[in-house]
Amino acid sequence: MSTTDRELRVGMVGYAFMGAAHSQAWRTVNRVFDLPARARMALICGRDTAKVADAAGRLGWDAHTTDWRELVASDDIDVVDVCTPGDSHAEIALAALAAGKHVLCEKPLANTISEARAMAAAAVTAQAAGVRSMCGFNYRRVPAVAMMRQLVADGRLGVIRHVRATYLQDWIVDPQFPLVWRLQRDRAGSGALGDIGAHIIDLTQYVTGRRITGVSAVTETFVKERPLPAGSSGLAATVDGAAVDGLTAADANGADGHRPATGMVTVDDAAVFVARLDGGVLATYEASRFATGRKNALRVEINGSLGTVAFDLERLNELEFYDATRPAAEQGFSRILVTEGEHPYMSAWWPPGHIIGYEHSFTHQARDFIEAVATGVDPAPSFVDGLQVQLVLDAVTRSAELGSSWTEVEPALTTVAA
Repeated sequence: MSTTDRELRVGMVGYAFMGAAHSQAWRTVNRVFDLPARARMALICGRDTAKVADAAGRLGWDAHTTDWRELVASDDIDVVDVCTPGDSHAEIALAALAAGKHVLCEKPLANTISEARAMAAAAVTAQAAGVRSMCGFNYRRVPAVAMMRQLVADGRLGVIRHVRATYLQDWIVDPQFPLVWRLQRDRAGSGALGDIGAHIIDLTQYVTGRRITGVSAVTETFVKERPLPAGSSGLAATVDGAAVDGLTAADANGADGHRPATGMVTVDDAAVFVARLDGGVLATYEASRFATGRKNALRVEINGSLGTVAFDLERLNELEFYDATRPAAEQGFSRILVTEGEHPYMSAWWPPGHIIGYEHSFTHQARDFIEAVATGVDPAPSFVDGLQVQLVLDAVTRSAELGSSWTEVEPALTTVAA
């Protein structure tokens, strides 16, 4: 590749599920795409010295630290990649922007509206100094999703009437699954709503080019108390006799030596809501981590006056497309295999018909971020876009708390300007 000698030195905070996915992307992106700068995996940060040292060697980072403030302050870091739980996003990202570092922050942007507003405002201010920021909604970078957006933008669906979106998982169906951080509001902000619902909120707004303006919602927590974890990583966890959050083995097992200590689940297990998008488009959304048998089932369907397009993450190289402008005798859903060189991102990969996978969306995300930073362009989705999703999440939560009452969603730009 003829990549320039310009180097972007990346420091990443976090090394678990998302940290591994982002590491793979930074490690791969310049080997696949010809870009105006190359990423150097300079420094990785985590709280546990032994674990972060192991992660650095395993994932390909030059050095490691246990102090994110050291990483942010370092003159040898150009980009800060935030892959931590949501309770630390704001503090790290705000410090990085103030230090003049470009920031890539995982979704959802923050745990609260006030944090998200502060982050979006800081990002807008930093833009004037050439400091770039992006919220990591990686599914935008799936080639089939990018093509889906293009079909809508080109008018192939006509007037958009319906949007329906679901994101279903089942990894906490077992009531004995431990109380990991994703099930605690102070760490995660919300449950299925913020974790996976945020994806379909962003995805539908991105694909249609329309903002969600109001919602009516219900949420549910099916299992309200769970065993405390002995250890966890990504979406996996264990309960055993090891110390848990400072408890002794006897404490963790209970007075009888067998019953584990428990804690309260403080987030939603499922969220369902109807919505309106700009122009009166009717939409339905469902996010659940209790859909038994569904492992990572994200599906979005857009219905218009001239056709329908649908995307299923578990078949991420394909689109379903119905063209109602064709003669009646020829109409029917067609399967588009999105692997041609002219499809978004695909020219960098394999010959037509050779499919790509989940990890490629992160590589495409890194590609777009590097190109934007190196060419002085503001990447998307911006922190303001991330705030827009946060405002929808907040409206859903408030609607559910008020008996599913209709709740308007404030425009993000108005919020930032205020």
